[in-house]
Amino acid sequence: MTLAAGETPVYLGPIVALLVAAGLIGALFVRLRVVPIVGFLLAGVLIGPHQLGVVADEAQVEAAADIGVMLLLFTIGVEFSIQRLTRIRRFVLGGGTLQVLLSTAVVTGICLLFGLDWRVGVFTGFLVSLSSTAIVLKVIAAKGITQRPVGQASVGTLILQDLAIIVMVLLIPILGGEGDGGWGIAQALGTAALVLTAVIVVARKVMPPLLERIARLCSPEIFLLSVVAIALGVAYLTSLAGVSNALGAFLAGMVLSESRHSAHALSEIMPLQMIFSAVFFVSVGMLLDVSVLAELWWMVLLAAVLVVVVKTATTFAAVSALRVSTRTAVASALLLAQIGEFSFVLQRSGAEYGLSPAGMGAEGGQLLVAVTVALMTLTPALGALGEAISRRLPERAGAPAEAVERIDDTRHRVLLAGWGPVARNLGAYLNANGVPSTVTTLSPDLAADAENCGHTVVRGEVTKASVLHEIDMDRVRLIVIAENSSEEATHIAHILDGLAPGVPIVVRPTDSPDIVGLYDANVQRIVDPHRAATEPLGGTVLDLLGIDHTHRGHPDPTVVTRFSPDPDTACAHMEDLPPVLPKSPGCTDCLRKGRRDWVHLRICAGCGFVGCCDDSPGRHASAHATTSGHPVMFSAEPGDDWAWCFLDAHLVHSAETPAGA
Repeated sequence: MTLAAGETPVYLGPIVALLVAAGLIGALFVRLRVVPIVGFLLAGVLIGPHQLGVVADEAQVEAAADIGVMLLLFTIGVEFSIQRLTRIRRFVLGGGTLQVLLSTAVVTGICLLFGLDWRVGVFTGFLVSLSSTAIVLKVIAAKGITQRPVGQASVGTLILQDLAIIVMVLLIPILGGEGDGGWGIAQALGTAALVLTAVIVVARKVMPPLLERIARLCSPEIFLLSVVAIALGVAYLTSLAGVSNALGAFLAGMVLSESRHSAHALSEIMPLQMIFSAVFFVSVGMLLDVSVLAELWWMVLLAAVLVVVVKTATTFAAVSALRVSTRTAVASALLLAQIGEFSFVLQRSGAEYGLSPAGMGAEGGQLLVAVTVALMTLTPALGALGEAISRRLPERAGAPAEAVERIDDTRHRVLLAGWGPVARNLGAYLNANGVPSTVTTLSPDLAADAENCGHTVVRGEVTKASVLHEIDMDRVRLIVIAENSSEEATHIAHILDGLAPGVPIVVRPTDSPDIVGLYDANVQRIVDPHRAATEPLGGTVLDLLGIDHTHRGHPDPTVVTRFSPDPDTACAHMEDLPPVLPKSPGCTDCLRKGRRDWVHLRICAGCGFVGCCDDSPGRHASAHATTSGHPVMFSAEPGDDWAWCFLDAHLVHSAETPAGA
């Protein structure tokens, strides 16, 4: 009744304001080449109840923020697979463990010097020891250093930090004075071990067959619904066991990471995660009261400097203990010198037991938010500073060579978008010629068939950015879309051209090609399925007849071309000329008659018909212009840049690249 009367829902205005502010400020930061999360944080500071008051009721945002942090940590968990843990286990178990212990110990010692209780010191040390997984991963990905020593050391440390919070959350009651001392600590560690064991068992035994059954439905909607249900369901179950729901979502992601469909799951949930994580980071910014910041600015500055010094020193010591280069240790240390999103999860848990940062109560919470927002904002700059310093440092003498997965840029990997009869035959042809290929498909059966044929397979939709990240597009030199209709192929090509600019795309649709749509999607080659079936048949017949057909004609019937006339000299018949696909590699009518005695070739700007010039015996170009109603023909000769209108007897030069060049 209320809605029918036209009244606006109370929650709608704040949510719209939140999303609009996040979008606008996030876009500004993208233009400035700064991680958009920083923009989300500052958007929250701007519209929060303590500043402009656009969103006055924080409770309206908290529910969305809770879902946001769960989905954010869920996607982080999916990316931190157990297999990935084993690959960089020395960074995880060695560097990560040492970094958390050193940071916590140093901060606890500082708190004791100021007369604070050791429990408050340990809790504050927990908060400071955690870095921002979301921001650091984005910075690493943007720099393309994920597989370098700096990236591996940073990721390994982040993984251990995220796992360590399981123990930290379970120790909170003891730090709050409600535990049983040594027995409580042992119980917390035992619970953490049981939780991790359960995660590993479910990840290895339960989740893969379950997702396999869901994926066989080949329904993106059902798959997305199932993934969200798993993420939130595991979060709910872990909260019943006394573990925070955000941490449960992270564990749910790790459970899914062992499935062959993890990339598919990540691609489906990523749009939701982006929206809700934006809400989360905006809500974090909304907690900051600038007036309190103005009063305590000296304390915020001092705390921020202290955090950077402590995190840099402890991370440098932890990474150096692994006997990596000084350059790697310095770059990793500055990249991780901030407080992360998990600290807010930990702070909420501590508040329930009367714990606060540095024992300062509400002011301590404001101090944590201010320092976190400031250091998250400075993370890209700190990372750049670490990189600049590391370049000036000499390599440590005697340091062993660091094992890094190096990318062989000389390998020309082909991406086959979709799997079916055509892609299967093409894949066999590529294998026979030593060209590696990667296949994407949603179908588990088709994926298994592609794997049996010796191809690398990524399960998921090729149009999703996370799937392309899993593919490693830096190694892809060509994309082939061969198992989709023309409409579907055009849609896929448009998206891939935006997500993977510069990678050539070849399309072989299952029906007649949409020349205009594919041309607008920057498709470099179009293979018409009807002509493609004829060419090998014709070649086979000519081989048996002993006729030489090795000469490749011109123009190329797979290259879309378009004549763009000079607007100052164009006639009325040259307006809105469409892109066309040449119908044949020579004069279409001459080839039908088995003749090759043309002199020059012309292409019809309206339909792609290829005809011979008036100096040729057939004069098929002018004949086509007369009978088809397409009066404009442009030269197919290399270097020529003109077209001729037979109706107006008018010559027009091109405004762009010479036709056929």
